[in-house]
Amino acid sequence: MKVFKKILKTILILLLVVILAVGGYVAYVFIAYHRLGNSEIVPEGQAPGEKAGEGPYKIVSYNIGFGAYEADYGFFMDGGTESRAWSRERLDANLKKIADLLKGEDADFLFVEEVDVGSTRSYNFDERTYLTDALPDYSRTFAQNFDSPYLFYPILKPHGIARSGLLTFSSVGISSAERVELPVETGLMKLLDLDRCYSKSRVPTADGKELVLYCFHLSAYTSDGKITNEQLLLLVADMEKEYESGNYCVAGGDFNKDILGDSSKYFGKADKEYTWAHPIPEDAFDGTHVSLVAPLDEKAPVPSCRNADGPYREGQFILTIDGFLVTDNVKAENAKVIDTGFAYSDHNPVSMEFSLVK
Repeated sequence: MKVFKKILKTILILLLVVILAVGGYVAYVFIAYHRLGNSEIVPEGQAPGEKAGEGPYKIVSYNIGFGAYEADYGFFMDGGTESRAWSRERLDANLKKIADLLKGEDADFLFVEEVDVGSTRSYNFDERTYLTDALPDYSRTFAQNFDSPYLFYPILKPHGIARSGLLTFSSVGISSAERVELPVETGLMKLLDLDRCYSKSRVPTADGKELVLYCFHLSAYTSDGKITNEQLLLLVADMEKEYESGNYCVAGGDFNKDILGDSSKYFGKADKEYTWAHPIPEDAFDGTHVSLVAPLDEKAPVPSCRNADGPYREGQFILTIDGFLVTDNVKAENAKVIDTGFAYSDHNPVSMEFSLVK
């Protein structure tokens, strides 16, 4: 009987320790959760001097997936098994290929999303500095998208802390910039989707106005897609306001929306059903001077994103969620997806040529 009581006491103590540990961790996550808010961004690199003319210009947008999503990679939050980049060495090698690709595009403007600046998942590698060092001839801004508390999952290799953001590169000096907070879901879902923002960088133009560049990465892990609609509408409203002030606006990034409406018409049905990529609401741009530019070659369509539930394979869910928005005083042409075969990210880069219309 004494032995039984001793065993029972030990079990109860262990159970209490587990409960206290779990409760303490849950409390930590909620206490540590915070939003970064709106803030000014100090541009780096070349100072304003030369002003933007009519163009034409080339812009590239690329969600690099924190440098981890090689073609053989699957992320745990998308149905895969991995929570971190394969290794520091492979991360470094992959980032070099990403930097070489961006340099090779010889674009006037670059938007780069999901750039880590001290995350467990990327071995605390400063990807921002890596890319800015590789592209030294641009003016640039960085807006931190989120700063999450330590995620102790998966248990054997926790995802940990995630700090990531948006890089904007401009061949013409950026005069000022800001981080603009976006709405996120409330309740427990906010812990999965973290913080969200877009960056807004101003480039002086020769006619005395401004070219306003918006880099964004809208919410991915949402309950029903409605919060992403709210985020998009806020961005569009901001662009409309700048247009009414006489400025030119170009936005680009990851919509986390099926911007073709139904990508399966172009890329075929996947071997599984997925519901996370909702189409953009039909009335999203009604009453505005903002329009969507979807990168699509109907004769030879290339997707901009694959579902990262495992290594890239035949039959995997593929679609286009990356693209651009422009105001009516910007003429957009030759929007396309740059086909990398998802070698460096779960996204392919997208590009567009544009001119400013007086």
